[in-house]
This record gives sequence, C-alpha cells and structure tokens, in this order.
Amino acid sequence: MEIKNNGIESSGIENYSRVDVFDDSTTEKLTGIYKEVLGLLNEDPAREGLKETPLRVARSLQFLTQGYGIKPEEIILSARFREDYQEMVIVKDIDLFSLCEHHMIPFMGKAHVAYIPDKHITGLSKIARVVEAYSRRLQVQERLTVQVRDCIDQTLNPLGVAVVIEAKHMCMVMRGIQKQNSVTTTSAFTGEFLNNVSTRQEFISLIGRSLY
Repeated sequence: MEIKNNGIESSGIENYSRVDVFDDSTTEKLTGIYKEVLGLLNEDPAREGLKETPLRVARSLQFLTQGYGIKPEEIILSARFREDYQEMVIVKDIDLFSLCEHHMIPFMGKAHVAYIPDKHITGLSKIARVVEAYSRRLQVQERLTVQVRDCIDQTLNPLGVAVVIEAKHMCMVMRGIQKQNSVTTTSAFTGEFLNNVSTRQEFISLIGRSLY
C-alpha cells in the first residue's frame, strides 16, 4: 500500500495530519487508463496542465469509492450501548456526496436519519459514518436510502427506522435534461415510522424545521 502525507495543518487545538492510502497496483493501472482517455478526448497527456492528471484521477476515484472497503454494520456495533430510551433519535442534515453509477458523475445533498431505540442506542457520529460508508460507492439514491435504513435496523433492532435523502444529481444538471434546480427526494421506513402515521409525520415535521 502507498501512503501519502499531504501536510500538517494547525487547528489551534491539535495538529492534524491527513493521510490518504492508495493501492499501488490499482493506482498504476488507473493512471495508465486515464492517460489513454485523455488521448481519446483529443488532449495531450504530456502537456504541463495534464501531466499529473491521470495520477490525480486514479487517487481521487479510490478515495471516492473507499466505502467498498468499509463494513457499515461494524461501525454501528463498535458503539452499541444498552439504554432504556424509547423516543425518537434524529440525526439530520448529514452532508452526502456520492457517484451516480450510471454516469460516474457526482450527486450530493443531505441525509436525515431517525430511529426509535428498543434497548440499544448507538453513537450519533456512527449514523453519519454509515451514510458516508454507503455513499462512497458507485450508487443510485434509491439503493443508498434503503442500505442506510437496513443497516441501522439490522444492527440495533429498533422499534423503527426512517431515512430521507435529498440530493441534486449532476447527471441531470450538467448533461441530459440539464434542469439546474431539480432535487430528488427518497425515503425508506420500518416499524413505527412505517405503520404509525403520526410518528412518520412527526419525523417529517422535525427534519423540516431549523430547531438548532
């Protein structure tokens, strides 16, 4: 494995060192492929501005698809705690960035996730990490929504799970229909959120408000 340290930034509290990890073999193969792609696009891969582009793209794609090497269930289970709490827990406005599997063009937006515990809770950051793990793959928004729901449902066995994702797809903005302001919303529910209309409406109401 190849490890690159891109420098140290002082935050005023502690030093932060960013370390990106890439597979040497994958990087080499992708670099060669994207050098050829540049030529097929009538560009000169040897000119100054493009000389390092194939390498950058090779590393970028590995970063953007790093979710394949992560098991989201283990994220939840790493911080699974027994707690006598049976009210709604919501983590909303989770930033989300992914690649559409049809065109490999980005889509981005927000995820809103809620669950009603039944004996077990998880660390709040773990929910955001689950969203991140599934989004860092080639995706469609519909599948991503269901995967986040099912991961929480299967690891915590809660009374219900709700997931809503709102995203703007660059494949609709930059190409194709070219509708600049279109936003896609998907939802997935289990348990109380699926069977109890008032619970579902409470969730929808809360994610639509600025309560902070």
